[in-house]
Amino acid sequence: MDGNRRYAKKNNLEEGAGHRVGFLALMKMLKYCYELEVKYVTIYAFSIDNFKRRPEEVQSTMQLIQEKIEGLLEEESIVNRYGVRVYFTGNLELLSKPVKLAAKKAMNATANNSKAVLSICIAYTSTDEIVHAVEETCNKKRDEFRVLDTSGAGYGSIDVAVADVEKHMYMSVAPDPDIIIRTSGETRLSNFLLWQSASSILYSPGVLWPEIGFRHLVRVVWDFQRNFAYLEKKRKQS
Repeated sequence: MDGNRRYAKKNNLEEGAGHRVGFLALMKMLKYCYELEVKYVTIYAFSIDNFKRRPEEVQSTMQLIQEKIEGLLEEESIVNRYGVRVYFTGNLELLSKPVKLAAKKAMNATANNSKAVLSICIAYTSTDEIVHAVEETCNKKRDEFRVLDTSGAGYGSIDVAVADVEKHMYMSVAPDPDIIIRTSGETRLSNFLLWQSASSILYSPGVLWPEIGFRHLVRVVWDFQRNFAYLEKKRKQS
């Protein structure tokens, strides 16, 4: 959801206002997705790299995130209206205690929702996710790796399959994305879903995130449908 800060600067808004307008754009786009019966939506809310920004900006963004997470628990919120289960994915230990508790509360409160899934990547980078998954896989298989042979003189070995690693990904809660949208004309993935995006349609509209609208969603869905047969063939070959 790229371009919130640039939107604020472009429109002479105070610092942080762009993120609030960006949140309204997110709610609008989620509504469109759920009306179109898109079951899985994943958003990149905050990168691990974003912690390197000015402390005042990081604190302000965290406060906004906490406020909006708590808003998800309100009875009339979009997740309750559309029966959406919420997951927060990433290295959640890097979050402040209030944000972490709010995230856990939201996940528990929506655990029985089953019509759609919203994954919120926070304190996330794809490289961190891959390292985490490899570490978890090795920990899980440690005993298997160290099985003594019958003579007790050596060690056996067990292969690690792709499926073993994928099982421990933060994003194992959702299938690989069909479409990835990054606004403001940027064509970089910026360490987002690198493992999962091999067969995804990439769409980079020139608008800043707060300016995104229904026509952009329709365009990329149409593009995906037009290329669906080809994409399915490529997935089966991989």
